[in-house]
Amino acid sequence: MSVAALTQQAPRNRTPKSVSRPVRRTRHAGPPPVRPLPAGLPRAWYIEHNRRLKAMRLAVVLLDSGIYGPQQATNRRIRSLAVRLEIHRPSAATCRMVRSFLHQEH
Repeated sequence: MSVAALTQQAPRNRTPKSVSRPVRRTRHAGPPPVRPLPAGLPRAWYIEHNRRLKAMRLAVVLLDSGIYGPQQATNRRIRSLAVRLEIHRPSAATCRMVRSFLHQEH
């Protein structure tokens, strides 16, 4: 064997640079990451915060299902939707909050 044959390397199979680069996305898919709640606040704040989150989830699902007005969102309809979503049965206060979210025109 010649010296040239020993030093010659086999060609590497490389993909073009345009294919091998990772794709950068400007928007993240899915919900934002969950952060821990701040400590040291009164218990009523945590109750109200969780009620707002639950009401917002229910309002979004109602909007997605075609219910846009608060007059269409009865307690019965909101509660049956919560059962289908496997969310605990909302209280009357939470149902009022859902309707207030639907009523806002922004």
